[in-house]
Amino acid sequence: MTEVTDNNFEAEVLQSQVPVVVFFYMTWAGPCKVLNPIVLELENSHQGRVKFVKLDIEANVEVRSRYGVKSVPFLMKFENGEQQSQTRRQISGKFDIIHDLSL
Repeated sequence: MTEVTDNNFEAEVLQSQVPVVVFFYMTWAGPCKVLNPIVLELENSHQGRVKFVKLDIEANVEVRSRYGVKSVPFLMKFENGEQQSQTRRQISGKFDIIHDLSL
């Protein structure tokens, strides 16, 4: 999964030709560590149709603030430069992500 930053978010996410799922995380957060393999599994199963990237919210305050991300793990889907959907509750597995992001 590609790591994005405040510096390349627009190019990697907003200008992407395919839908993009952004996994907002913190490196030390246990729930993020648990969710990471699930997001990687989804990335593999949607290869070529959806791009998956991750963004460390502690190191990238600009993007975190722009989209109001206050807690992690948190995922958002972008299409055509616009936020389309996001996870809405405690994420317990890949089916929550598939449902919330309409994958």
